[in-house]
Amino acid sequence: MEYQIRNGNIQAVISDLGAELQSIKKDGTEYLWNGDERYWSERSPILFPYVGRFTEGKYLLDGKEYEMNIHGFARKFAYHVVYQEEDMITFELRDNEETYGMYPYHFILQVSYELRDNEIAVAYRVSNCSKETMYFGIGGHPGFMVPLEEGLVFSDYYLEFGGAARPERIGHTSGCFVSGRNTEFMLEDGIRLQLSHSMFDDDAIVLRNMADEITLKSDKGTRQVKISYPDMPCLGIWHAPNTEAPYVCIEPWTSLPSRQDIVEEFKYKSDLIRLTPGEQYVNTWTISIE
Repeated sequence: MEYQIRNGNIQAVISDLGAELQSIKKDGTEYLWNGDERYWSERSPILFPYVGRFTEGKYLLDGKEYEMNIHGFARKFAYHVVYQEEDMITFELRDNEETYGMYPYHFILQVSYELRDNEIAVAYRVSNCSKETMYFGIGGHPGFMVPLEEGLVFSDYYLEFGGAARPERIGHTSGCFVSGRNTEFMLEDGIRLQLSHSMFDDDAIVLRNMADEITLKSDKGTRQVKISYPDMPCLGIWHAPNTEAPYVCIEPWTSLPSRQDIVEEFKYKSDLIRLTPGEQYVNTWTISIE
C-alpha cells in the first residue's frame, strides 16, 4: 500500500513495503528515480541492519554463523503505519521469526518522513529490545533523476559539497568489499564533482571525511536537490555500472561493507553502532528540493 504526504510546496509518496519513498514532486516535476528495471528497480531503500556486503553473505556473532544479503533486510518487509498527519508519516518494523534467523536481536525500527517547506526530513529510530548490546549499521539509498529538466543531459550536472574538504575515498575490491587501500579524493576547488556515466564503471564512489551536505545541480538549469546528513560519516555515490542510467544515488551511511575474504565478527566491526538494552538511537537526514 502507498501513502501520500503533502504540504503547500512538495508531495511525497511512500510504500509500506520497506517504508520506501516512491515519489517526490514539486510543481508537478518528479525528482526521485522512477525504478526503471532496465537500470535499477529500487528507488530509495533503507539499509539496515547492515550497509553493503558480507564476504560469502555471512557474519559471525558469539561464535555462531549467520547469513544476510547485501544491505540487510529492512527493505524486504512490510511496515505498519503508527502515526500519520497530512505532512508526516511514521512506519514501524519489529523483529520477527524471519529477521531473528538472520539477525538475533529484538528491535523496533521506525522510519519517519516529515515535510518542512521544501524539505523532507527522514528520521530513523532504532530501539534495542534485547537483553544484550545490539550492533548495526543504517543508511539511505535515494536515487534522483538526472537530468531534472528537459534539454539537459547527465553530464551537465555536478555534485557540490557544502564546504571545501579533501575527502578520503574508501578503497574497494572488484567484488565491492573494503580493500583497506584508501586514497585522497580530489574535488574541483575542494567542493565540486562533475558527473559522468563512466565514473561508475568500477561501481560506487564511497567517501569519508567530507562536508555533511551535498547538492545535485547544473549551471544550465534551475532545479536542484540538496542532501544534508550531519550524523552520517560515510557517503556513497552510485548508479548502475557500465550504463548510461539517467539517475544518481546519493547515499548517507553510518558504516561500511565488510573486508574481502574475511567473514566478519560482527561485534568487533568498529564502525557499527552499539546500542545497549533499552536504549534508542535516532538519526535524521534531509532532502531539500530547491
